[in-house]
Amino acid sequence: MSQPYPVTRRIDHQDTYHGIVVSDPYRWLEGESEEIAGWVAAQSDFAASYLADIPGRSALVKRMTEVWDFPRWSVPTGRAGIYVFGYNDGLADQPILYRQVGLDGEPELLLDPNTYSDDGAVAVTGTYMSEDGKHLAFNVAVGGSDRMDMHVLEVATGEETGDLIDGMRFGNAEWSADGLGFYYPRYPDADEGLPEQTNMRVFYHRLGTARSEDALVYERPDLPGLGFFPELTDDGKYLVLTCWDGTASQTRLYIKPLAGDPVVGDPDPFGFHRVFDEFDAAYGLIHSQGSRFFIQTTKDAPRSKIIAVDVATGVSEEIVAEADDPLEGSGVVGGHLVANYLRDAYSRLAIFDLAGKHVRDISLPEMGSVAEMAGRAEDDDLFVNFQSHLDPPTILRHNVPSGETTTFHAAEAPFDRAGFETRQVLATADDGTKLPIFLTHRKGLEGPAPTVMYGYGGFNIAVTPTFSPARIALLEAGAVFASTVLRGGSEFGENWHEAGMLTRKQRVFDDFAQCGEFLIESGVTTSEQLGIFGGSNGGLLTAVSVLQRPELFGAVVSAVPVTDMLRFHHFTAGRYWTPEYGDADEDAELFAAMLAYSPLHNVDPAGEYPPILITTAEFDDRVVPMHSFKWGAAMQAVESNRSPVLIRIERRAGHGLGKPTSKQIEEAADIYGFFLHHLG
Repeated sequence: MSQPYPVTRRIDHQDTYHGIVVSDPYRWLEGESEEIAGWVAAQSDFAASYLADIPGRSALVKRMTEVWDFPRWSVPTGRAGIYVFGYNDGLADQPILYRQVGLDGEPELLLDPNTYSDDGAVAVTGTYMSEDGKHLAFNVAVGGSDRMDMHVLEVATGEETGDLIDGMRFGNAEWSADGLGFYYPRYPDADEGLPEQTNMRVFYHRLGTARSEDALVYERPDLPGLGFFPELTDDGKYLVLTCWDGTASQTRLYIKPLAGDPVVGDPDPFGFHRVFDEFDAAYGLIHSQGSRFFIQTTKDAPRSKIIAVDVATGVSEEIVAEADDPLEGSGVVGGHLVANYLRDAYSRLAIFDLAGKHVRDISLPEMGSVAEMAGRAEDDDLFVNFQSHLDPPTILRHNVPSGETTTFHAAEAPFDRAGFETRQVLATADDGTKLPIFLTHRKGLEGPAPTVMYGYGGFNIAVTPTFSPARIALLEAGAVFASTVLRGGSEFGENWHEAGMLTRKQRVFDDFAQCGEFLIESGVTTSEQLGIFGGSNGGLLTAVSVLQRPELFGAVVSAVPVTDMLRFHHFTAGRYWTPEYGDADEDAELFAAMLAYSPLHNVDPAGEYPPILITTAEFDDRVVPMHSFKWGAAMQAVESNRSPVLIRIERRAGHGLGKPTSKQIEEAADIYGFFLHHLG
């Protein structure tokens, strides 16, 4: 480094876990104070100065801006013949909401979030239309925070009604059949004195009334960790609660009859029948026909299946059996089941009748992802958002009765699509497990070449092909993008997920390293040219990887990372992650496993590491910035390390939700500029 890092004070703080003393010299960076604010400003300025001086950065910004500038749509969602969809003409910070009557109607402006702020940092993060198509509830988040306020507008005029549900997190709105109000979940207010993000409750809000008048629908003070997702069956006869506990894959399903229909079992004090009341599998409502409920579940089927349960009698039958490919999602459109399968981590769509008979597969353009599906049981048309590493989001329209698939909205990004290719290769883990890798690069590119290897590996989340305008500029510069499929995700079912969680988490880091070794051995790249990139849980992945295998990589970007594995659960949403990682306070075996890889606690004071860029954001209330601050300070304190360690801190942004286009471009230029500079 040509200049010293900003000074970071160390303190003598220690904690004892299960008889083992652990030092935490940067504990003071967890809070809020003038000293921390000054330190953040100094680190931010230091990183900004370094990144601004990277050769070619301005050219990257220019090219990324050009590639980003193309029209794109979301899938249309409709009620009573009225459709709402999002549209971005290219470089708008936030997509604009439009309404139209019928699928062939003329779009009309409904809501423009770009008018909410000068910097584009206020986003609409969810929309919910009433059954009669007259009202739309929508969530508004400021600066990328998980905290949201719910507003309501009249669809015909775009005027807000004045209804406001403030202080929500992870909440939806489910309209009652009469359109006079909606069910929604929220946590208690701060002045109620309950622990943060616990004791979620479900309320009913009637239009035209104050939030304080909302009727309590459900709560479980005996299980304060439970969260709820309310849904109403299409016929309006049943209110269904999907109950979740943190990020665990397993759920419960509670059903309340609203029209006097019988449900097996005795109701609880709120009138709900706990039809599936054990966290023994995932249970998700797909559709109902009277008392017959179609449910996607992992019960005795780690790759998921579809069953039908008659809630009046308790009789269950299998409709679509577990397949070799895991079932990622499902729905009912046009009186048929639509199943989104993953085959080697890319999407495959299939249609079944309601008896479970296979009708057809829906042809998709190539190895890609179904990012969104929309359509209802009474609709003839299924809408699909399809994208790949080289194809921007295209809205496909599949007519279920005829089987015809057409393009509803085509998106064309301004680059030479024909000049690039994506192929899938297979690395092999040391236990013989095959690990798919998607390689995207210029056609005819010969290695070794600078390569950015991406990974996630956790929380039952699938890493499938998605489009990024920023990556196009990286590819045009002659680099390879390698997207890895690691244990811990959902790409091969629940068993694949469980193989990379809790005490088995090290398996994910080993998988990632072995993918890197494969790319080097096969001539795609060299260790000096291999960069690694991941965010959130993927930020943990890259942080651990650079500490465990520093010689394997030429540069590292760890975005909004989890790095303090002993204390993450004490902050905001961190308590949700204990089913995935464990709780160091409560379990000695898990404490030992987490301490062994926790980035904050495994920095070698005599180590030599490749260049590292850590990114975080001022308003990230999911993975709080202290993770980046403490680990970044520890890495900068390694006196033997000659490579830069930068902490990039985005202002007026959060974990990534609703980040404006302008900020996305600037951040991407810093990240990919950092990679290209250090990977040669």
